[in-house]
Amino acid sequence: MFTPNSIPYQRQPGFQRTYRQGRLSLGLFLPLEAFSGDMPSMAGQVSLAQRAEKLGFAALWFRDVPLRDPSFGDTGQVFDPWVYLGFMAAHTHSIALGTASVILPIRNPLHTAKAATSVDQLSGGRLLLGVASGDRPVEFPAFGVDPEQRDRMFREYLEVFRQVQRSSFVPLTWSGGTLEGCDLIPKPTTAEIPFFVTGHSRQTLDWIARCSHGWISYPRAPKTQQLIVENWRTAVRTECGELFKPFTQSLYIDLTDNSQIPPRPIHLGYQLGRYHLISLLQHLQEIGVNHVIINLKYGQRPAGEVLEELGQFVLPDFILST
Repeated sequence: MFTPNSIPYQRQPGFQRTYRQGRLSLGLFLPLEAFSGDMPSMAGQVSLAQRAEKLGFAALWFRDVPLRDPSFGDTGQVFDPWVYLGFMAAHTHSIALGTASVILPIRNPLHTAKAATSVDQLSGGRLLLGVASGDRPVEFPAFGVDPEQRDRMFREYLEVFRQVQRSSFVPLTWSGGTLEGCDLIPKPTTAEIPFFVTGHSRQTLDWIARCSHGWISYPRAPKTQQLIVENWRTAVRTECGELFKPFTQSLYIDLTDNSQIPPRPIHLGYQLGRYHLISLLQHLQEIGVNHVIINLKYGQRPAGEVLEELGQFVLPDFILST
């Protein structure tokens, strides 16, 4: 039977703060603000991130949106994810720092590995790496990538990324280059940075279960999500035996002033009061969800006010003891 002590990446501080078998923890998407349109103000993010860390949130998550496409309606946290991860790492101490998700096919895999291992080292082992194949049509021609090849490129670039972390001065050849007589540094704090495939990224569920350290998926109606989680657990058992590979999902919330307001669907989430949010999160934990990334974009209240309510009334049930 696999244990965390036998799996190096599971000893990484970011993984341990965020994931535990049979438990659910809470994270937050940057930016920490409610806003209309596709452009957040990005005001006060450092102090809000520091407050989230002090309250006990497990992780902060950063988007990879290199170009503004107004028709898509979301620019993430505006800043380059690697630059902003480094900036936030310097202003926090223990909270995990995740990407959800880095688009592998539009980047040289050596650049991705260099950036990721640098953040992992500079943050003291707090990086959780969500990866994806990309879904914004404007990005592929802008970066000279054939979108019909992104599934193959995703697999290939991910393998390059993994190999250069786990080896030193080992020759490596892929469709975009050859590494020989040199080495990529730094290496990660553990044998490998924990990485999580987002959505299907044009791969089969069996491949994701076999090749990733976990899966980041999307919010769904609870009964549907239960089936998705069960399929994930079955695939992991089939491919990897009893190895723990966590299931993560996002969730947009508009937390109301009235704590008793029942859920009303909004885009990829709910408008609801905190009592119903607690009930929803408890149910997600029961069906096997390990981490929920909360997004405040569609909220009606200031982010700081929502963080305080979550921290006081919701979060205590979902903090993993160390």
